Amino acid sequence: MNSWTFESQPGALGDNAVTLVEGGSFCVCAGGGDIVPGGAQGVYHADTRLLSRWELRVDDAPVEPLRVIAAEPYHATFLGRSAPRPDQAESTMLVIRDRYVGGGLREDVTLRNLSEEAAGCVVTLHVASDMADLFEVKAGRVHHVSAVEATPDSSGLRVTAAGRGRGARVVADPAPATVPGVLTFRALVPARGEWVVTLQVNPILEGEESPAWFSAHHPLEHAEPARRRADWERLSPVVTTSNRVLAQVLRQSREDLGSLRLFEDDKPDEPPSIAAGAPWFMTLFGRDSLLTSWMALPLDQSLALGTLRRLARLQGGADDPLTEEEPGKILHEIRYGAHTGASPFASQAYYGSVDSTPLFVMLMGELRRWGLHSSTVEELMPHVDAALDWITRSADPFLFYRRKTDQGLINQGWKDSFDGVNFADGTLARAPIALAEVQGYVYAAYIARSHFASEVGDRAGEERWASRAARIREAFNERFWLPDRGYYAMGLDGGGRAVDGLGSNMGHCLWTGIVDEDKAASVVEHLMSPAMFTGYGVRTLASTMGAYNPMSYHNGSVWPHDNALVAAGLMRYGFAEGARRITFGLLDAAEAFGWRLPELFCGFDRSEFSVPVPYPTSCSPQAWAAAAPIQLVRTLLRLDPWAPHDQVWLDPVGLKNLRISGLQIAGSVVTITVGDEGVSVAGLPEGVTLFNQPRSPMTAALR
Repeated sequence: MNSWTFESQPGALGDNAVTLVEGGSFCVCAGGGDIVPGGAQGVYHADTRLLSRWELRVDDAPVEPLRVIAAEPYHATFLGRSAPRPDQAESTMLVIRDRYVGGGLREDVTLRNLSEEAAGCVVTLHVASDMADLFEVKAGRVHHVSAVEATPDSSGLRVTAAGRGRGARVVADPAPATVPGVLTFRALVPARGEWVVTLQVNPILEGEESPAWFSAHHPLEHAEPARRRADWERLSPVVTTSNRVLAQVLRQSREDLGSLRLFEDDKPDEPPSIAAGAPWFMTLFGRDSLLTSWMALPLDQSLALGTLRRLARLQGGADDPLTEEEPGKILHEIRYGAHTGASPFASQAYYGSVDSTPLFVMLMGELRRWGLHSSTVEELMPHVDAALDWITRSADPFLFYRRKTDQGLINQGWKDSFDGVNFADGTLARAPIALAEVQGYVYAAYIARSHFASEVGDRAGEERWASRAARIREAFNERFWLPDRGYYAMGLDGGGRAVDGLGSNMGHCLWTGIVDEDKAASVVEHLMSPAMFTGYGVRTLASTMGAYNPMSYHNGSVWPHDNALVAAGLMRYGFAEGARRITFGLLDAAEAFGWRLPELFCGFDRSEFSVPVPYPTSCSPQAWAAAAPIQLVRTLLRLDPWAPHDQVWLDPVGLKNLRISGLQIAGSVVTITVGDEGVSVAGLPEGVTLFNQPRSPMTAALR
């Protein structure tokens, strides 16, 4: 195993695991609040496990868990009770652990004595750290580091690993008696009274300690994550609907996306980008962050702006086979882990993604369509052209991928597991591979660039990019179409053979508009067939294929973000009923999962099991799964702004009694109401024409 190749999935966290997230920090613990060594539990920051053990004992006995109360994404309260006091049959000591995660950890531990007699208790906290890199933990191959030292000090414990440049300081108030690995408090808890200790875990990065974001020295509501969350809720559009499931799912989506935002300390005025998901992907990704930002545009356009700007700053500028960096290329992911032999690329960007670069251009074009941040077009246009230069250097006419070394990802599209691209008989496709959906992204990127040229009066540029789009569209429909099957190949392999596996990839092609209109009906028929559609969503791979496994990562599972794009593609080509079925199937799944759609779930048919079956190692919360319901609502609204041309299409289908206020279009605050009497829109800028009809699939290509 190395940094980027990992041919299995991480171990499951367990049904009772609790995950708290804030920005690039997260905590995974047991249901009672303890962090137990030996697995994936821990407190993580900067891709490093700062704590691998955090176990509370009262009078040398574990606390019995009672309940977890989830408050904010970064905050939970763990209720428990200690063992019965001497001569008592039942416990009279409630233990409350209020935990806040962000830039480390803060935990307020309260012992509440429910008896008429004062209690003397010995409270111990067992603390340990392996300073493991996130990749080590994910793979279950943590390398023991003998250099980790735990040094008591006057207020707690300092844990450092000099060879890894990482550490943590545990601070307690009141101060404990400390020996390496154990903090001890002698607590006198008054009758019907309380005793409280506040603990804070401050990360140490490259020898410099920084306070946890929820500092014990300031009110909790003044902490930066709390202020940001309040602003996020205040500024987000408000959705009112009689559909209880939809309301709950959208509320959860908003909360999850808010918790996954990434802010840069050295750029406090910069809008945030977004992390891919907890627990393993709490960092900026190219593909994931771009698609999430696209789908979240109705909620917040600043995510797209922040993601585009940050990816632009990290855009490839040199050739490096080890990281697969190339001039103009948009990264796959960036990591900040400990300096270990197991992670040779720690604190580096990796560029092994074939689709991040065209998606970067696509998102720029979509942000322009919403009429927001117009100055960003001029600011980022050199990066758009650098991205297109990389695409045109690599595409002839199709964009292929092949890893540069044996340390890179074998598959570099969104189905990036080692077995994610296969023929109908189950044989794995061999690189170089041109994926169907990637050609659609390239087509849409060319279209976007032609519009940019049009808006500045560059007629030659407009024609050049429109011509490129037409050429790849024609070649795609000729080379990828399988007339005897009635669907598009998943890709082309290195020998030019069509990878004839029937998968969800072609739904993305509908979304981008590269599909010939006379082929769309057949594509939709396959996507919505019993082999593909489970009742909850479209499978990644049809049940009739040789590699089908509904419990696999990419060969028969259901991914919400994939389905959101498939539904958008169906709607684009006029297949509204299919889009509606996908949408409400996913909403039913979300209800079963407690309102939060996971990264993926198993692809069993709804007729076989009455509830969707979880995928054990699915990330949750996960960014593009959280954004999927927002995209689905936009799809059913058939909402398509085109601000540069003063046009908006809106023609709802499958939605009733829905009101969205605070929506930003073309710099104005818009309210959309869908009621029994039809649809109304208030607040559109003067001069904008509203079309109460769906947009033609080819409108973007023709204008």
